[in-house]
Amino acid sequence: MPEIVVLGVPRGGVTLAYEVARALHAPLDVLLSRKLGVPGNSELAFGAVFAGGGRYLDQKTVQAAGMDADAVERIAAEALQELNRRALAYRSDRPPLQLAGRTVILVDDGIATGASAFAAIESLRPLQPARVVLAVPLAPPATGAWLRTVVDEFVALDLPHPFQAVGSFYQNFAPVEDAEVVDLLRRARLAHALDSSHAHGPGS
Repeated sequence: MPEIVVLGVPRGGVTLAYEVARALHAPLDVLLSRKLGVPGNSELAFGAVFAGGGRYLDQKTVQAAGMDADAVERIAAEALQELNRRALAYRSDRPPLQLAGRTVILVDDGIATGASAFAAIESLRPLQPARVVLAVPLAPPATGAWLRTVVDEFVALDLPHPFQAVGSFYQNFAPVEDAEVVDLLRRARLAHALDSSHAHGPGS
């Protein structure tokens, strides 16, 4: 069975990914992607970008929002700048975990349009994981049906209809700060190192 690696989508997805990694005794890392929000309605995504420069654009939403190419490029450039900042803040000088030949469980705190999730999934392809599992608490039924076709396994606790904003399904949807993400990654590294030492220690 391929080794499991859990990836959280910052920032909210990392809090859930931490619990998944702890339950599975698996290593935890972040997958840095960021949705591109329509001006004046940032919750409505017209696409997403991910670290390394790749992007996914929903052309129908871009056209419906009346956005021109300059607006798209400006918003994408700002998003990439934020991703670079987060990479430095979260990992410091540590390289990303190696994913080739491993089962990757990608965790987010919820999905609305699916643009960010799709971009994140596409960003994993060149890294050659053995399997990609997308795990979320909730998603709209149509989005879930779409994303199920682009991963090896899709896990959602609920596919509510009608669907509102992701935050409306949480009792507490307070923003997750960078410091919490850094702390969770640190705790996960320590826990996994301890698990590994027990597995390879005397008598193992």
